[in-house]
Amino acid sequence: ANATTRGHFVYLPRTTTTERTRASSGDPSLATGPIAADVPSREGTTMMHRLLSVTTNRLLACAAPRARGVGPHALSARGYAASAGKIPAAPMVYVAGEEMTRYTMELILDRWVRPHVDTSAWEFFDLRAKNRDDTSDQVLRDVIDAGARLKAIFKEPTITPTADQVKRLGLKKAWGSPNGAMRRGWNGITISRDTIHIDGVELGYKKPVFFERHAVGGEYSAGYKIVGRGKLTTTFVPEGETEPVVVDERDVVDNLNAVVTYHNPLDNVTQLARIFFGRCLDAGITPYVVTKKTVFKWQEPFWATMKSVFDAEFKQKFVDAKIIAPDAELVHLLSDAATMKLVVWTDGGFGMAAHNYDGDVLTDELAQVHMSPGFITSNLVGVDENGTLIKEFEASHGTVTDMDEARARGEETSLNPLGMVEGLIGAMNHAADVHGGADRVLPYTAGLRATIHRLFREGRGTRDLCGPGGLTTEQFIDAVAEALPEEINK
Repeated sequence: ANATTRGHFVYLPRTTTTERTRASSGDPSLATGPIAADVPSREGTTMMHRLLSVTTNRLLACAAPRARGVGPHALSARGYAASAGKIPAAPMVYVAGEEMTRYTMELILDRWVRPHVDTSAWEFFDLRAKNRDDTSDQVLRDVIDAGARLKAIFKEPTITPTADQVKRLGLKKAWGSPNGAMRRGWNGITISRDTIHIDGVELGYKKPVFFERHAVGGEYSAGYKIVGRGKLTTTFVPEGETEPVVVDERDVVDNLNAVVTYHNPLDNVTQLARIFFGRCLDAGITPYVVTKKTVFKWQEPFWATMKSVFDAEFKQKFVDAKIIAPDAELVHLLSDAATMKLVVWTDGGFGMAAHNYDGDVLTDELAQVHMSPGFITSNLVGVDENGTLIKEFEASHGTVTDMDEARARGEETSLNPLGMVEGLIGAMNHAADVHGGADRVLPYTAGLRATIHRLFREGRGTRDLCGPGGLTTEQFIDAVAEALPEEINK
């Protein structure tokens, strides 16, 4: 939550006094030190002791960044070292966030993961806004470097501070969303967002719905200028040449105008197409491509590339699998039509792929039809220079600030962690695929998912599905922890 009003700790590496002084002044060593000690900040100490429980006092301990090469002894100092019989988790990056989701994930790590899994190969990073500020965003650069190296990342929800939060948290600036930097750093191709289903529990769509959102380009990286009346000329200078090419030229006649420039990279659309059609084929669902190319003529190449890949590499496979008829073609949907189809196609069993902005908006609608963002997965798929996929998994919802504020007031909360746990499961499974150990990891993650689903079917889930009689955040975590050993030891 809010580091000043909630009394969060400032966590410093176990180092010398001199090094601690450097770290507290914003030295980047904070982002690369070993597992941190529980050192309270000087500010808000009275508030801290009043609001924080013993559990919360060590809330961010696992999240403090750990340098590459720091061995299990660093974990042993906190009692998290590997022990005989635990499942060895493959190396991956764990990015801790803040507020209610941080609190809940720390409980999950303590009760569902660490008793059964040796996480000493994981590299933990603290991506709270305050730590980004203290390290001048070195921690984000370290996350990107570690993710490129390990290929598997789990990220808790984080905040992008507003002007008000900058003041309340005492930040130097309003740090931007880390997502854009991650997408660029990992050569992002697509953001896959899929519906989560629980057998025996009715949500929104009856069968799976997949969505691929182009991970780069569009309005998110736009440059702009507020201008008056005049002449506007947009030019492009080809690499290795000096003569500019005029892209657009127009008279600007209003007294106040927003001039915006952005571009859509298209080189990786072929990879996006293969990911999308391959996933739809494996799941037996019908693919659709969404654009507004009738008006936005520049979107035509996206559709043309998607159709070319489908026709050359996938159409016959979809026919053979009896997903589409032999005479069927890949269907294009205008974004307006896609908005309506998401509401009426509640039987599910389809997939959509779209540009970055359209995908952002349409997946928000998808989440609402399917109960809430808590029942939608979200994972970024990128690629390294050798063609190995880099995958970052997270929940599609935020930090749940209102619930965190209720918890700070001593009120009961009931946060459904399924979206975050699906992200953790995805990251653990991908890490095992990349680094080995799937024979041990996959039965554990399958057992964890099965346990959660069973409790929801039995009416022992959180209140969003089970009503007022459902369990609190802590009660649900305890219930899963109690039932989990039976499932994973089958």
